[in-house]
Amino acid sequence: MAKKKKSYKFLSKMKKRLLFVVVAFSAVFVVLISRLIYINAKEGAKYEQQVLAQQGYSSTVIPYRRGDILDSNGTTLATTKKVYNLILEPKNILEKEEYTTATVEALKTYFSFTDAEISEFLSNKDSYYEIALKDLEYEQVKPFNDFYASEDADNVRGVYFEEEYERIYPNNDLACHLIGFTVSGNVGMYGIEENYNSYLNGYNGRQYSYLNEEYGLTETIEPAVNGYNLITSIDANIQSIVQEKVEEYMTTGEGAKNVSVLVMDPATCDILALYNSHQFDPNDAYDLDSLEYQFETVEEFEDFKKNASDEETVAALNQVWRNFAISDVFEPGSTYKTFTIAGALEENIVTENSTFMCDGGEQVEDYYINCHSHDYGGHGEVTLSRALEGSCNDAMMAIADAEGASIFDKYQVLFGFGQPTGIDIPGEPDSLSFSTVVYHEDTLNPVELATSSFGQGVCVSMIQVGTAFCSTINGGYYYEPSVVDRIEDEDGNIIDTLDNVLVRRTVSESVSAIMRQELFQVVEEGTGKKAGVEGYTIGGKTGTAEKLPRGNQKYLLSFIGFAPVDNPQVVIYVVVDEPDIEVQSSSSGATLLFSAIAGELFPYMNIYKTNDNYDLDISDAVDQPAVPIYTGDTPDGDVAGGDDNPYVSDSDDEPVQDDSSGDGGTGDDGSGDDSSGDDTGDVAGGDDDSGDDDSGEPETSDVPAE
Repeated sequence: MAKKKKSYKFLSKMKKRLLFVVVAFSAVFVVLISRLIYINAKEGAKYEQQVLAQQGYSSTVIPYRRGDILDSNGTTLATTKKVYNLILEPKNILEKEEYTTATVEALKTYFSFTDAEISEFLSNKDSYYEIALKDLEYEQVKPFNDFYASEDADNVRGVYFEEEYERIYPNNDLACHLIGFTVSGNVGMYGIEENYNSYLNGYNGRQYSYLNEEYGLTETIEPAVNGYNLITSIDANIQSIVQEKVEEYMTTGEGAKNVSVLVMDPATCDILALYNSHQFDPNDAYDLDSLEYQFETVEEFEDFKKNASDEETVAALNQVWRNFAISDVFEPGSTYKTFTIAGALEENIVTENSTFMCDGGEQVEDYYINCHSHDYGGHGEVTLSRALEGSCNDAMMAIADAEGASIFDKYQVLFGFGQPTGIDIPGEPDSLSFSTVVYHEDTLNPVELATSSFGQGVCVSMIQVGTAFCSTINGGYYYEPSVVDRIEDEDGNIIDTLDNVLVRRTVSESVSAIMRQELFQVVEEGTGKKAGVEGYTIGGKTGTAEKLPRGNQKYLLSFIGFAPVDNPQVVIYVVVDEPDIEVQSSSSGATLLFSAIAGELFPYMNIYKTNDNYDLDISDAVDQPAVPIYTGDTPDGDVAGGDDNPYVSDSDDEPVQDDSSGDGGTGDDGSGDDSSGDDTGDVAGGDDDSGDDDSGEPETSDVPAE
C-alpha cells in the first residue's frame, strides 16, 4: 500500500510540471506570434526587400507627382507632366546577333540615332543601365511602344522607358516671385514652391520583380503617393493686368530701376497679385539673360556671363529671384502719416475738427525740421483733413508730440511695424532684424519722434505697409497676409482650409470710417489727385523716400490706394524705385501707374462706378519741389538701432552733407515732404536698406540666398 501511495504522488507532480511547461511554452508562443505580427506590420517591407535580395530581383522606382498650384479661378500656375527617359541594356542587346541587329535598327528608325551614337551606348557590354535620351514626351515614346508590342519586334531586346515628372509653369514668368521654382529632386525654391514644399511633394513608390522558389516571376508594387494641390488667392487675370501696365511704364513711359506692385483684398489681407519688374521664367530660373538689367552696357553683361565665378553668378541670380515686396525695406515717407493720424484718432488725441498751425517747420531740441511748405512760409492753419491732403509734416510732428513716445510706438506695434507679418511665402526678415529698423519707445527721443511721424528714419517693407493699410480701412482688423487658401488631394478632396488668421484689432470701426474719408480727400483734392480714375471713389496716400547717400538725387516713390471708399474691395500699392527722369522727386510715376492699373482692374473685379459726377481733371495737380528735412545741422547717428542695426553699413560714417539750400531734399508726389539733407545714416538700416544700395549685390543682412 505504501508503494501505491508513492506512485500516486509521483504522477501528481509530473502532471503539475507538465502543465507548467505547456503554459510556459504557450506564453512564449503567444509572445513570438505577437512579435512576428508586429514586425510584419512595422518592418515587413524592410524584411521583404532582404528576402528579395537573397533571391535576386530588379527594383524600379515609381515616381510621385508633385502637386499643382492653382489661382483662385482654377487657372494652373504650376503643374507637373510625365516625361520618359530611354534606357538601354547593352548586356541583353548584345546577347545574340539577331537581338543586336533588330534593336539597333529600331533605335535608328524611331529615335534617329547614328551608328556612332549607338556604338557609344553599347560600349559597356556588361551594363544593364545606360540613359540614351531624357525628358521625352509621350508623343515621342508612343510610336516605339506600338512597334514594340507588335510581332515585328520579337528580337528587340534591352529597351525600356523610365518615367519621371517635370515641373512646368504654363504662364512662364507670370507671378514668378509668388510661385518660385523647383530644382532637381523636387526641391522648392522661393515663393509658394518653397514654403509649401512638404505639401506639394509626395512619396515615391517602387516595383519589385523577382524569381520565386518555382523560378516564376513575381511582382510586388508599392504605389507612389502623389503630392497635394494648392489653391491660392492669386488671380492670374489681375496679375496679368499689373504686369502689362508695369511693362508698359518700363518700356514706353518713364521707366525705373525697379517697380513693384502689391494687390490685396482689404477684407482678408489675401494677396491677389504681386509683381516686381525684373522677372524670371521659373521654367528656366537659371537663365542668365534675366540678369541683363543689372549691367549698364551690353559689353559688361557679356563679360560677366563669360568670366563670372559661380559665386558671382548665384549672387546675381539671387537678386532676380529675391522678392522685393517681401524681403526689402525702405523709408515709407508720407504713407506713414496714415498710421500716425489713425492712432491719434483712436486715442482721442485729435478729432476730425482739430486744427494745426504750419509755419514751415518746427524747432525740435537743437534741430529745425522742415515741412515741404517751408520755402513758401508754411501751409498756415490746416484741419486734420487738409493736413493729410497736403501731407503736412508740421501737423504730423504736433500730433506725435501730443501722443508721446509710448502711445506713438503703441500704434507702430499694433500696425505691425518692426515685426514680420507672418506671410506664408519665404523671404521676410526675422523679428530681430525688423525690430531694429524702427524707433521704439526707448529710442523715440523728441527728434526721432518728430521725424518718425511722417515716415523719416524708419524702414518698412511693402507687405507691412499693405497689411497695415488694409486694417486701417477694413474696420481695424489686422489679418496675417496669405497666399494659399486651401490644400486639396489629386481627387479634389479638401485636406485643409487655411482660414484667415485675425491677429488683432488696430483701430475701431468709427476711426476706420473717418480714415476712409480722409484718404478719399487726398485723391479728390490733395497730393494723390493723379491716382484718380473717372467715375470711382478712391482713397489713398502718396509717399517718397530719398535714397542713401543723401544728396544723390535718387528717390523711391510710392502710392497706396483703395476703392470704393464706402466698401473697400481692393488695395493697390505701387512702389517706383528711381524713376528714369532727371528730377526723380518730381515724378508722378507711382500715382499715374496706380491709375492705369486701377482703370483696368476695377471693371474686371466688378467694382462699379459710384461717382459718376466726378470729372477727373489733373491739370491742376502740380508736383511740388523737394525741401530737405533739416535746416542747418543734422543729428549725428540719426539711425534707428544705431550700430546694432543689422542694416547699417559704413556709409553712416560719411561726412554730413548740408543740403539746407533745398537741392537735395525729397518730394512727395505733390507734397515734397519726405525730404532729407542729413547724413547717410539717417535711415533705419543705413546702406543695407534695400532701397539704398545701388550695388546690385545681395544684401547679407537680409534673408540669405537660398
